[in-house]
Amino acid sequence: MTNSVKILKMAEELQEKLVQNRRHLHKNPELFMELPKTVQFVQDKLAELGIESEKIGGGLVANIGDPAKGRTILLRGDMDALPIEEETGLAFSAQGKAMHACGHDIHTSLLLGAAEILKSMENELPGNVKLMFQPGEEVLSGAKAMVKEGILENPQVHAAMMIHVFSGMNIEPGKVLVPKEGAASMAPDEFHINIQGKGGHGAMPHTAVDPLNIAAHTHIALQEMISREIKPGEKALCVIGHMSGGEAGNVVPDKAKIIGVIRTMDPNTREFLKERLVQISKGVASTFRGEAEVEYTIQCPSVINDPEMRQKGIDFAKEIFGEDDVLPLDGYMDDGMLSGSEDFSFISEKVPSFMSIMSMGNSADGYEYSHHHPKTDFDERMFYRGAAYYAYYAMRWLSE
Repeated sequence: MTNSVKILKMAEELQEKLVQNRRHLHKNPELFMELPKTVQFVQDKLAELGIESEKIGGGLVANIGDPAKGRTILLRGDMDALPIEEETGLAFSAQGKAMHACGHDIHTSLLLGAAEILKSMENELPGNVKLMFQPGEEVLSGAKAMVKEGILENPQVHAAMMIHVFSGMNIEPGKVLVPKEGAASMAPDEFHINIQGKGGHGAMPHTAVDPLNIAAHTHIALQEMISREIKPGEKALCVIGHMSGGEAGNVVPDKAKIIGVIRTMDPNTREFLKERLVQISKGVASTFRGEAEVEYTIQCPSVINDPEMRQKGIDFAKEIFGEDDVLPLDGYMDDGMLSGSEDFSFISEKVPSFMSIMSMGNSADGYEYSHHHPKTDFDERMFYRGAAYYAYYAMRWLSE
């Protein structure tokens, strides 16, 4: 029996366990960098497999194999949820203001499944597999914290791989979708624009300086950056997700706030848009007799899909699943890349890395909501394929 057949069979036998672990995690979501219940759950599951783990950077690290026999590859699974109140109606729905609406509960379960497979084959590993269970991906802080605390050292990591599950696309579940090589996600930067006007009575607007008027004009002006100042064909986004100010309909407020995100691929464009955002915000405010201050936070770079790691990802997926189950992401996402962000980028800037996508919810089957929606759900039937792909990629990479 070849390793591809063996690993796929072992993963199929773990299917029910993968579902149950995912449902437990889904029902008990935690936010941001502090995930005490989740970390304890994962640590306990690893201990049941005879795998020692260590807390690091708010998450966990564990090793399977022997670094003295060869190199080390890192497998990443993120664990945090989103501040969303769930509306799926699932029997295992989360209660409260947090929800796994991005599939991180599944990523964690898949990586636990891969850990069980790899542990059972530990003597066959020609090297070491490092498991990275990460907090804070949604706030783009977890990977950076774990890198800072040494996740890539002791033993040294030589390569890394991750899987992200997707729902809401018109494709059967369990397919491997391969993003482009090079920059495979966008680099996000968050901005806060604090607008200072002059409050006053709504009946005497001429005596006031309306910060909401300034905010409205600023919103429109910032959209022009993308349509008029970025060359056609280059990918860049400016999205404003929050505007606020005032409490009553007959009062001109004193202050207003805008919060948004700029996403880019090119470092020069990233710097250009940062400068223009500040210039436009201050200029618009000045035009309408107000003032604006901008807080701009560089969050994380783009994930870089190393060409060799990506090609191995294609080859290994075809070996274990077959030619027809491995597809370019281009047909399902614009330009074959994520327009969203992924803090696996802090790993990919340090070691050759591969970010893969796996379909886990066909819109034709009723899984119509994509990520970050209160009704987001995933098709559980093909979870075993994610665990198998994690394990097989690691074993094949080490063997080469």
